[in-house]
Amino acid sequence: MQLKDYKFTIVKAKKTDLDVRGQMAEIFAEGYTQWLGYFSKDRNIIAKAFSHMFILDQFYVAITDGEIAGFAACTDGKKISVRLNKKELRKHLGFFKGSMAGIFLKTEFEAPYENFPPNTGSIEFVGTAPKFRGQGVASQIIQHIIENTPYNDYVIEEVADTNIPAMRLYEKLGFEEYRRKPMPKKLAKKNGINNLLSLKYEKNKGI
Repeated sequence: MQLKDYKFTIVKAKKTDLDVRGQMAEIFAEGYTQWLGYFSKDRNIIAKAFSHMFILDQFYVAITDGEIAGFAACTDGKKISVRLNKKELRKHLGFFKGSMAGIFLKTEFEAPYENFPPNTGSIEFVGTAPKFRGQGVASQIIQHIIENTPYNDYVIEEVADTNIPAMRLYEKLGFEEYRRKPMPKKLAKKNGINNLLSLKYEKNKGI
């Protein structure tokens, strides 16, 4: 099947009148349901539960024909790109699971970096809508970030070693692995992920 040749416009998420939260949440739910299956296996519920969390000033979105094709956040390693609200989580996931999500995912999603290097951008929460995969959406967003933000270096933290398409994409863009974090054996056996990889891009490398 021949892929349609889409044209994408990359903008800050806060600078569009589209329902960015709703569409971003649907993409997030599709990509993270495997990780969030304990809280709900229903993607619609996951989308509704987490649509509130995006700090739009930190996100860039790719738009085509009024649709959000993909997104990614970029921070300085000090600011956060998402903020969880327990009230919203409980509303959609129920009191118990919503409370648990607020506790455990806050540590995962909002944990500040320790000793984060200066003049470095952290690229986070990269996602592409299923219908636009294979169209270079993520690569265009990341390239836009690199070209339009002031950092010398960029990092992408904790990419699962099973996520081969993402690893190929990042390597093609010039990111190189600089650290790997082994998963606990029980978790590795459960989800098949053995290591979480950290990648780095140096804008002025070789100059």
